[in-house]
Amino acid sequence: MSHIASHAAKKGGFISGPHLSLDKVLVVASILIPLVCLLLFFGYPLYIVLIRSLTLPDGTLGLVNYAQVFSNATLVSATLNSLVLSAMTMLISLLLGFAIAYRLERTSAKGRAFVTVALALPLLAPSLVQGLGLIFIFGRNGLINQWFGISINPYGFYGLLMANILYALPQVVLIIQAALRQSDARLYEAAGVMGATNWEKFRDITLPNAKFGLISAGFVAFTVTITDFGNAAVIGGDFRVLATEIYNQVAGQMNFSMGAVVGILLLIPTVVAVGVERFAARKQSASASESAIPVQPDTNTWRDVLLGALTHSCSAMIYLVIGVTVFASFVDLWPYRMELTLRHYNISMAGGYTPLWMSLWISLLAASLGVVLIFLMAVSMKKLPAQIGRIVNFIAIMPVGVPGLVLGLAYILAFNTGGPLTLLYGTPLLIGLCNLYHYHSQGFLTMMTGLRGVPVSLEDTCTCFGGGMKETLRDAVFPFMLTTCIAVFFFLFMRSMVSLSAVIFLITPSINVAPVAIMQLSDAGRISEAAAFSTCLMLLVVTAMLLLRWLIKKVPSPDKRS
Repeated sequence: MSHIASHAAKKGGFISGPHLSLDKVLVVASILIPLVCLLLFFGYPLYIVLIRSLTLPDGTLGLVNYAQVFSNATLVSATLNSLVLSAMTMLISLLLGFAIAYRLERTSAKGRAFVTVALALPLLAPSLVQGLGLIFIFGRNGLINQWFGISINPYGFYGLLMANILYALPQVVLIIQAALRQSDARLYEAAGVMGATNWEKFRDITLPNAKFGLISAGFVAFTVTITDFGNAAVIGGDFRVLATEIYNQVAGQMNFSMGAVVGILLLIPTVVAVGVERFAARKQSASASESAIPVQPDTNTWRDVLLGALTHSCSAMIYLVIGVTVFASFVDLWPYRMELTLRHYNISMAGGYTPLWMSLWISLLAASLGVVLIFLMAVSMKKLPAQIGRIVNFIAIMPVGVPGLVLGLAYILAFNTGGPLTLLYGTPLLIGLCNLYHYHSQGFLTMMTGLRGVPVSLEDTCTCFGGGMKETLRDAVFPFMLTTCIAVFFFLFMRSMVSLSAVIFLITPSINVAPVAIMQLSDAGRISEAAAFSTCLMLLVVTAMLLLRWLIKKVPSPDKRS
């Protein structure tokens, strides 16, 4: 670490004259503070999980715990269930996601806003909301059974598969859309001149150009499914998966060593999936041409009708699942007494609305700390030697491959076993840090993308006029990065508000958060109150999203600001 600091202090020609001392301090601080925090609140807890998974009851290290897992039929079954469920979710999400993305990007059919809003809804709520909605629709007291007398069991593999598809589909569509936008219209024109049919253009141009986007989207769906805890906890029933087994081992049996082993097992396929996804994303980006001419949407009646019907059906299902959850929160007794009432919003169990305000405070903490630390780490990357910069970049994006449950378990083992760091346990700050490093990678990649838009000539101009790092950041970098910083702040805030798996182990009798409170209400059979709490949480997150859009529109461009 001192090696990094010494290189960083020497790097950059602007460190001269009266700014020498201050610039050295700023450069070293901008590198060391975020890096130390990343190692302390991400690297160290994961190291503790690994050691705990190898620790035997007598204190020695060995692989006996892993041998016990592989000899445990229940855990082996949960592992296979997770892999099968994730693979099925990936396959179906890819098929549906490609159809929806193609319809949005390559056809001139109307109703785009209807689909876009539907795809945004699952991202604004905890994953368990999909499970709640499916229970209201297909459960024993659901609409299907009450209206049509058709008994459908939503619990188990098929209900969990549907909930996970609804949760993963928006992310899949966004990635495939981005891949389709990178196609060059000139390729299609050349193929048309050579007499290629529409099917041949699709087979020989569209699919090959989008293949890395499809791979990336598929592994995102796989990762989201195998790491999800919310839907599995609400609608999984007797269908065991790795995420619920970690929770059962730790919260149910207080078997931290076995929980650590299952966490490491969950980490392995996730890391592999994330590695493949990042490789595919880089390949897709590298294949894009800046001079490419966008493909214009065309009209094909039968294709547009079929894709439109499929797209609007999927969108309607998302609206139905979310809408029924919101509507049920206002119904007196679902589905028998459908009179509207606010009595379910008078929540007394699980601390009332205290977890909601605690989530708000924790999310503000996570977003505020995150945007400062990530900004400092991003701007310091330019001062590092290329080899060290690649190492820091790798460390910064590592959290994306760690499931929330594993990170939450790591925090228990690292910050609740004695030592000075134990003072953080049971505080909103620690939960905020857990949420921050759960979503650190996405924030860092967004910040690095925004940083590439800062003109190098402007930084050079500040240097020529005698400005040090403080002046360069204030007058050149930050004005161009303001919109990106606002976007990263709200991203961390909104994801922290709906995060469940990363914080499920960190709540205490005095500190609870909204997603966990929703799960507790559902477990207690108070499903209408859980729907009411979910509605309040979604309302807060939607308000934050609208505020983000308003702020971005209000922020003047750097040239106008200057």
